[in-house]
Amino acid sequence: MTDAADAALAAQYEAYPYPQRDPRDEAKRLIVGSPSHLREIDHWIFGARRQAGRPLNALVAGGGSGDATVMLAQQMESAGRPGVVTWLDRSAAARKIAGARVAARSLGNVRFEEGSILDLAGSGLGPFDYIDCCGVLHHLPDPAAGLRALVSVLAPGGGIGLMVYAPHGRTGVYMVQDALRLIAPPNRPPAERVEIAKRLWRQMPETNWLRRNTWITDHVKGGDAGLYDLLLNPRDVAFTVPALAALVASAGLELRCFVEPFRYDPDSFLVDPRLRERAAGLDPVQRAALAEATTGNMGIHIAYCVRAGEPAPLPAWDDPESVPVLRELDGTKLATSIPPDGILRVAFDGLTVPMPLPRLAQAILARVDGQRSVGAIGDELAGIGVSREAFAKDFAALAGAMERVNRMLLAAR
Repeated sequence: MTDAADAALAAQYEAYPYPQRDPRDEAKRLIVGSPSHLREIDHWIFGARRQAGRPLNALVAGGGSGDATVMLAQQMESAGRPGVVTWLDRSAAARKIAGARVAARSLGNVRFEEGSILDLAGSGLGPFDYIDCCGVLHHLPDPAAGLRALVSVLAPGGGIGLMVYAPHGRTGVYMVQDALRLIAPPNRPPAERVEIAKRLWRQMPETNWLRRNTWITDHVKGGDAGLYDLLLNPRDVAFTVPALAALVASAGLELRCFVEPFRYDPDSFLVDPRLRERAAGLDPVQRAALAEATTGNMGIHIAYCVRAGEPAPLPAWDDPESVPVLRELDGTKLATSIPPDGILRVAFDGLTVPMPLPRLAQAILARVDGQRSVGAIGDELAGIGVSREAFAKDFAALAGAMERVNRMLLAAR
């Protein structure tokens, strides 16, 4: 499936491994995001029912300079979770950086494999309980073939975390790409193309749509690798929500959720009852498409997928034995930050959405520590006079609100 664009893409990632990372920074921070956060995998793929002591065999397909590999491997090691994360990419330059980052953290649960995801079916690798494919499918000659290759090594009951470009939030990107193809054609050396792109960006008039698009910053903050990947990439295909849903279905998968879920719910920003009534008549993909087209700020789509017909049960928020956990938040600090009106304002890419919280939100959040179960939190509140009925009602409301923003999930058993 190689062609001229694919050959140019391979050369690009040898010259400019992406994303641009310095292994020395591992001593300062762990880069965390979606997909492939361990908490999200437990919750969205396995419904928080897969035992934490069961080894997780994970694949990062198109591992690049190592963000997802390092994040997941470090989270597994820190939590004492058994398993292996396999990095797969065809870029030797990217492997060198990813390997240095893994070594800087002394991670012993990472395996490196050089190769193409298109060769997975005959590679002898897998099966994998979880597969990450972030920023890869939209660069392939045939994205559907790439996704089918991933499914071929997916274990029964497993799932996939995807990230692909989305068109509306990338307004301006393709216009600049068109301009650069004229004055920095793909047949010129990569370093020369980067220099011309920088010069053009400095001269770009204020009327340019990418200048007005404040949500796309890779060309400004991502170094030469970020600029090249965004503006000089030889193949860049963006997917609307319906197009991504069709791609997922063509590979025998179904969407488990988009991240963050509230961004794909038109009720998050539509307050007109007539409009809500119209939106209520749409199916889930249509509702997500309405949100995408209306907000206009989605530059990527992140989705968790499972095999069609075999999803794990949904997370059991009503089970007293379930253990809620906050993702990158401290429960006590969050509880004290709730405004007097009980409404949190959640902002993503310029869109602020009010999130009403129930009366007991502060008391509940202060006790969400990843150790206490739902039942234990209810028992503590009962001990200070809160009725079981009031707790059950407010916990359900809080869980629904916090799950929609992907910040309170259920831990693996």
